[in-house]
Amino acid sequence: MKDFFNGIADLFVNVLFAPFDALKALELESWFAANTMSWIFMAIAFVAFVYWMLQLKKHSDSGEENKSISSHSYL
Repeated sequence: MKDFFNGIADLFVNVLFAPFDALKALELESWFAANTMSWIFMAIAFVAFVYWMLQLKKHSDSGEENKSISSHSYL
């Protein structure tokens, strides 16, 4: 049973965390290269945010939503 858990530990430390070790080594050479994926994810999030805001504005301008104060029966 001990070998099973040592195998899981070996899988995570030597295989699954290898990209993180490579990024750690790359950061010492170039900060920008090490953070390229972070910049890409931030750009994707910014584009998604702008798209979502434009869709909300389009929906708001269409006038489909019931904006009356007593739109619910309990009010």
